[in-house]
Amino acid sequence: MAPKLVTLLCLGICLPTRICTHAGGYDKFSLSAWPSPVVPLGGRVTLSCHSHLQFVIFTIFKRSGTRDHELHTGLSNNVTIGPVTPGHAGTYRCSGSYNHTTIRSAHSKSLKIVVTGLFTKPSISVHPSSLVQAGARVRLCCHSELAFDEFILYKEGNTQHSQQYGKMIQAGRHFFKAVFSMGPVTPAHAGAYRCCGSFNHSRYMWSAPSDPLDIVITGQYKKPSLITRENAMVGPGDTVTLFCSSKIPFDKYHLSRKQEAHGHWLSGGQSHNGIFQVDLRLCFVSPTSVGSYRCYGAFNESSYEWSAPSDPLHVPVTGEEPTPAACSGASYTLELYLRGVLLEFRRFEGFWTK
Repeated sequence: MAPKLVTLLCLGICLPTRICTHAGGYDKFSLSAWPSPVVPLGGRVTLSCHSHLQFVIFTIFKRSGTRDHELHTGLSNNVTIGPVTPGHAGTYRCSGSYNHTTIRSAHSKSLKIVVTGLFTKPSISVHPSSLVQAGARVRLCCHSELAFDEFILYKEGNTQHSQQYGKMIQAGRHFFKAVFSMGPVTPAHAGAYRCCGSFNHSRYMWSAPSDPLDIVITGQYKKPSLITRENAMVGPGDTVTLFCSSKIPFDKYHLSRKQEAHGHWLSGGQSHNGIFQVDLRLCFVSPTSVGSYRCYGAFNESSYEWSAPSDPLHVPVTGEEPTPAACSGASYTLELYLRGVLLEFRRFEGFWTK
C-alpha cells in the first residue's frame, strides 16, 4: 500500500498514522511473568504486558482450546494470579488499544505458565563435577522412579526460554532418566539448576522441582594457595589449621573436597603484607575425613564464578573416631559425610552452625 493511502486511511478513522503503521505489528507487545513462569502449586505469579506504543487499555488473555479467554482488561498492564491451581497452567497472550476505539494491536507472543508440584520430585546429578572449568563440557542427569514422558531442565531465575526438554530413557527396572549436555561452558551457564518431570497429557503441569544443583564456573581468577603447617598425617581428634591465601582480595573463600561445589564458604580474610588470608582451625573427627582439599576465591556479585582451584592439599586421617571432648580445643569441627559432598562447620562456642 502506498504511503499516501495509509495516511488517508488513518485520517478516515481519526487515528494517528503510527497506529495504522504498527497495528498488527507482532513484535510490539511482550508478556512476562514475575518472579517466574514456572509457578509452584498454591503460589502467585504476576503477568505484565509491555509495549513501546502509547496504548491505554491492556488486555491479557488465556488460551482455552481454540479461543482466547479474557483474563484482564484495564489501564494497568499487569495482573496477579494466585493461589495458583492446575487450571491456571497454559498459554497466555496480551494486546492493547486506545480507549476511544475498538481497534486492537496484534497479540504478543505466547507465554507458557507452568504449575509445578503435582507429582513427586525427580533427582538431579552432574558428571564429571559441578565445578566446571570455563570452556569444558558437563552432563546433567535427571532421574526418577516415575516413568515421566519428559524431563525439563531449567536454570533458576531465568525465563522459560532457558528450559531444555529431554526424552525419558529407562535406565533400570524402576528407574528413568534424561541426560542434558552443556558446553563449552561460559559464565552465563553458572547458576542453580533444577529439573522436573511431566506427562504428555498435561504438558504444563510438572512434578515438584528437584533439589537445586549448583553449577560453578572456575578459572575466572588466579588460584589461591592452600597450606597447613602441621604434620602430614593426623589422627582423629587432632586439630589442623588450614591457610587459604591470595593476592586478590576475595569476598569469600570456598573449601571443597572431591571437586564438588557444595563446600562451605568462609568469609574473606585479613590482609597481611598484601596477602589476603583466611585461617581455619579444624578438628578431623574420623578416618572418612581423608582426602584432597582445595580452596577457591570468589566475589559476592558473582557467587557462581570462582577462581582457579588451589593446588590440592592431601590430609590423611588414621585411627578410630574420637570422643567429642577430643575436639574441644578446635575452633571448628569438620564433618565429612561418606558421600564426600557436604562440608559442615560447627563452632563449639554456642554450637553455632554455618
